[in-house]
Amino acid sequence: MAMSLRVVVPPHPLIAHWLTVLRDGGTPPPLFGTAMLELGRWLTYEALRDWLPQRVVAVQTQLATTEGQVVDATIPLLALPLLPAGLGLWEGARTVLPASALAPLWIEEKGRIIGLPDAIGDRVGVLLFVPEITAADGLMLVLERLAQQGVQGERLRIISLLAAAPGLKVLGERWSDLTLYCACIDADVDGHGRIVPGFGDADLRFRGIEGLASLG
Repeated sequence: MAMSLRVVVPPHPLIAHWLTVLRDGGTPPPLFGTAMLELGRWLTYEALRDWLPQRVVAVQTQLATTEGQVVDATIPLLALPLLPAGLGLWEGARTVLPASALAPLWIEEKGRIIGLPDAIGDRVGVLLFVPEITAADGLMLVLERLAQQGVQGERLRIISLLAAAPGLKVLGERWSDLTLYCACIDADVDGHGRIVPGFGDADLRFRGIEGLASLG
């Protein structure tokens, strides 16, 4: 893995708790969705810690005037959740973001990306919500398209539930200036491209359709 790839796994007890709920194969879809929301909230909170622009303002309290800091709304943010499960992360993230534009992304089987804006201003900060990072194939396509619009480096942060070490290796070799926040790094990917131990198929579990073929 490229040493300059920055992968942050915040040591927060709530992140550990909701990751465990997510991993449990017996977690029902509604609770699975709640776990995704909570992880989206706390991972985004951590990602914004040293990244969200601020400005100083004067505030009149009931007793005196003092200085405070607010988020600088003149620097826009764009949230890009990768559908469908990326929406679960975004639902949590929106609770800690004062304001941001939203552009959900869908990757078709042939690699076409649906939903990405034709142009992203050079002052826009971008948060990309990806459920998991395995071989990084779909993510690499999105990153290539963003780079074509000048979005990379410090302007971009990735939020993911889980990352596999092989996927991070691929990512770091191509995109060494990335910053990524995730709940855990798992060691392996099996022959079907699934993270081990992982938590199964995030898209199917989030939508509640895993195992429907065996019903009725």
